[in-house]
Amino acid sequence: MSNSLRIKLVIIMLLVMALLMTVVLVFLIIGVQEFYTDQFYSQMRTVFSKPEFIGELRMAAGREDAADRMDELMLAFLGELGIDRTTRNFYILDGVTGAVLKTSNPDVRERIEPTSNIQTALLGENSFHVSSRADYMDVAVPIVAHDGSARYVVYVIDNKQTVQSLNAEILTIILGAVLIGFAIAVIISLIISKTLISPIQGMTKAAEAMADGDFSRKIRVDSADEIGVLAKAFNDMAAQIESMLEELKSAEKLRREFVANVSHELRTPLTNIRSYAETISDDKDIPQEMEDEFLRIIINQSDRMTKIVQDLLELSRYDSGASVLAIEEFSIEQAVRDVYAAIALEARKRSHVLNLELEWKLPKVKGDRAKIEQVLMNIIANALKYTPDGGTIAIYSGTTGGDVWVKVEDTGVGIPSEDILRVFDRFYRVDKARTRESGGTGLGLSIAKEIITRHGGDIMIDSTPGVGTSVTVKLPIEKGVDGVEQVKKSD
Repeated sequence: MSNSLRIKLVIIMLLVMALLMTVVLVFLIIGVQEFYTDQFYSQMRTVFSKPEFIGELRMAAGREDAADRMDELMLAFLGELGIDRTTRNFYILDGVTGAVLKTSNPDVRERIEPTSNIQTALLGENSFHVSSRADYMDVAVPIVAHDGSARYVVYVIDNKQTVQSLNAEILTIILGAVLIGFAIAVIISLIISKTLISPIQGMTKAAEAMADGDFSRKIRVDSADEIGVLAKAFNDMAAQIESMLEELKSAEKLRREFVANVSHELRTPLTNIRSYAETISDDKDIPQEMEDEFLRIIINQSDRMTKIVQDLLELSRYDSGASVLAIEEFSIEQAVRDVYAAIALEARKRSHVLNLELEWKLPKVKGDRAKIEQVLMNIIANALKYTPDGGTIAIYSGTTGGDVWVKVEDTGVGIPSEDILRVFDRFYRVDKARTRESGGTGLGLSIAKEIITRHGGDIMIDSTPGVGTSVTVKLPIEKGVDGVEQVKKSD
């Protein structure tokens, strides 16, 4: 029996090790592919969304030596486009025939395979279509001269060789880890089996004795021997597992709520964009003023989605510990004054009274000035947003002990006491309808909390519904920032 259990345990350990390594390998490969794909298309969209770059290409397209001029412009942007002439190349194609006019590829032919992106670009539309099954990544952007006299297509393609090479390296590392893991698993399983089989053998002998009619040998699970300790440990383990399950259920509930909130926040602007775009597309007689208004709404909704994604990425960096703070010594007084100046115009538009009171000679602090100003801007913007027109917003700053503090008080609608503890939760809104109408995502205070916490400070909120809200930010004067990767700014 003991040999059988040992063999089974060894096999189970090996199977688990193989399964874990397989899962890790699959996720790593998928993750690498998605990362490089996202990076490629993000890089392309960034470069080809620059008005000055597209403008220069269009101007070059109208010249007699258009292909040469466009080639020079593309060569000037090799770095930003990531062109290395080995894995990634660009092509300048005739906008009618698709023939290759210029390229960074030394092995170019007169024509290249007309991918779906090229075909779309030949029809006059930017094409950033992602094909997960293809062994390449590509984008195609039509370039039309300002006078419409000439048409070209700028085409960038990446053969995924970098991704494939990295995946091959990952596979090699994983296979090596599997072999080492198998050896470790065999050793550990033999040690564990010896420890586990001893008390089981005792229980087996006791059971055999009872089967033979010897009832004097009782199996007592409440004794202090190995079986009793094992039973107690099992009971303790069961209690811990139950507690862990409850925690996992709670975490899963939060995850589902988070996913639902993200989906809802992105679905709303997407629905608006689609509705207005379909209206413009279907109604050919739509008045120009209405079309302009619809386009403005589409752009605003796109900006809103971009803001949501940017906020989520920023929170993700904080969660993963990948946040980088540009640490410098700066004047908190000047930072507060800059934020005050930036928000003053908006306050005047809403007939708010905006007051500023600072203690004399506030000390300097060490931290990321831009992030701190982002926090203060967010807090003051919330005060403006939730204070009825003609209200009062006051900004104070001073020192207490080893901390410098900035307080923002308003005469707004206030926050109910049951919501105070949740205002820093992601996507949480006190008044969901009003916040969504005003363009909020429910992430601003979450990001602010993360930033201040990483600076060793704290944010406190005190509010009375119908009276107003007070938000206080505290930062250490001497302590600086601990436990965070830092980038020091040079003077």
